[in-house]
Amino acid sequence: MKKTVLLLLLFVSFSGISQTNETLLKHYQAFYNEMRMQGDINGVISALTHLNVIAPSKERRDTLAFVYMNNGRHMQALNTIGVEKNADDSDLAVQVKAFSLKSLNQPKRALEHFEELNSRNPSPYLAYEMADLKIQTGDMAGAATNIEYGIANSTDEMKYAFYERQQPYEVPLKAAFYHLKGLADFNKDRTNIDGAIASIDEALKIAPNFNLASLSKQALESRKKEAAEGTEN
Repeated sequence: MKKTVLLLLLFVSFSGISQTNETLLKHYQAFYNEMRMQGDINGVISALTHLNVIAPSKERRDTLAFVYMNNGRHMQALNTIGVEKNADDSDLAVQVKAFSLKSLNQPKRALEHFEELNSRNPSPYLAYEMADLKIQTGDMAGAATNIEYGIANSTDEMKYAFYERQQPYEVPLKAAFYHLKGLADFNKDRTNIDGAIASIDEALKIAPNFNLASLSKQALESRKKEAAEGTEN
């Protein structure tokens, strides 16, 4: 009799927990939808966190990490999904790892995730990110391969945003690749300043408003002038 009562109490207890979880799940799903509609990022993060505690899922975890990343909270994004390369990661998870590691100045670790993304679905945008990171890590041959692919496959509609000015601006992706080509050429051979400037001039032909390319050209011309003056002396 005692065993029967105990089993009945356990059944009622588990049933109550199940109903409570289901109620909470519906509540936080509704809360999540409302926060999305209002554009309340902190509310969205709170709702996703609660949902993932109540009913953990890879999809919710990846979405939470993406929200963190998309709002500049890169450390929280990586704390949510980790930094290691996993073959079973979703495309969204790999994207979060790649861009968050890049933003946290971890080019080598970011690069492996960009390469994984590119192996799944190659694109000029990914080629640009890989070329940029390879220049940072000293792989000029690898950067050149990505740049050649990017120049050949960028369309006029593709744009890339830059943020070094107070007001962000966009330039055609092909112009961005020519700018990278100039940087890669110079880093490969520091005496080839004219060749680097020629590539950056191509970028400025496509996008005269390309402020970063203008700054790079000025720096190269200044370096050329200093080299010439050093030779004369």
